[in-house]
Amino acid sequence: MLDRIQKSAEFIQSKTDLNFKIGIILGSGLGNLGDEIEAECTLSYDEIPNFPVSTVEGHSGKLILGKLEGVPVIALQGRFHYYEGYSLQETTFPVRVFRALGVDTLLLSNASGGLNPAQEIGDLMVLTDHLHLFPDNPLRGKNYDELGPRFPDMSEPYSKALIGKSKEINDTFQLGLHYGVYAGTPGPTYETPAEYKYFRIIGADAVGMSTTAETIVAIHGGMKVFGVSVISDLGVEGKIVEISHEEVQEVAAKAGPKFSILFKEMVKHLAS
Repeated sequence: MLDRIQKSAEFIQSKTDLNFKIGIILGSGLGNLGDEIEAECTLSYDEIPNFPVSTVEGHSGKLILGKLEGVPVIALQGRFHYYEGYSLQETTFPVRVFRALGVDTLLLSNASGGLNPAQEIGDLMVLTDHLHLFPDNPLRGKNYDELGPRFPDMSEPYSKALIGKSKEINDTFQLGLHYGVYAGTPGPTYETPAEYKYFRIIGADAVGMSTTAETIVAIHGGMKVFGVSVISDLGVEGKIVEISHEEVQEVAAKAGPKFSILFKEMVKHLAS
């Protein structure tokens, strides 16, 4: 594991002179922010030693090395999912590589189903906590002390300071942000009405098929995490309709301008 991480990190670092403190993972339909990054180098995942390859439409499968708002960032334009057949260790491998490259803050995004009646399609929800409902944990197995402690504390999975900063950004730009708990599930099926109700009862405000394992690995490595969901459909009783992956991507793309403002302002804050 340590050797694989190091080889990937060395290959990436050989392509740039930039030093990275901020890593970004762009979820379904949110890859357009990658187009706003002033790219110094763009790598296909299949070029990078030991990297998985994204197989999902809307996840373009590129690693971008460049600057956003003049700040060096490394960004995954498309992530890896458990439902593709990868283990959680594989889906989170890029987070390990980010850490090896010096990243200390991870910005995560996803498209998710809204469970809170206050939400509408196209809204943004800042993650305040999560429910990891996958049948595995990315830290299961041998622990490498070089990567983090055997039993990492998860009392603050999403940085309270960065959540607070998002509220300032929201006040300035009137983004209509919501705040809530994200439930991560294995997929690839969308939820049944009974499952939507169950997730709401156990405390979730949105549900999706990613993110929680990446957060766990980032916290294990000592990183700060900030996460955002685009509400792409509704799992609220009386508002549940048939949904397709194409529709999820369309909604996420329409929410792109608000999402871009939030992430760009957060990057500027982190660099100040």
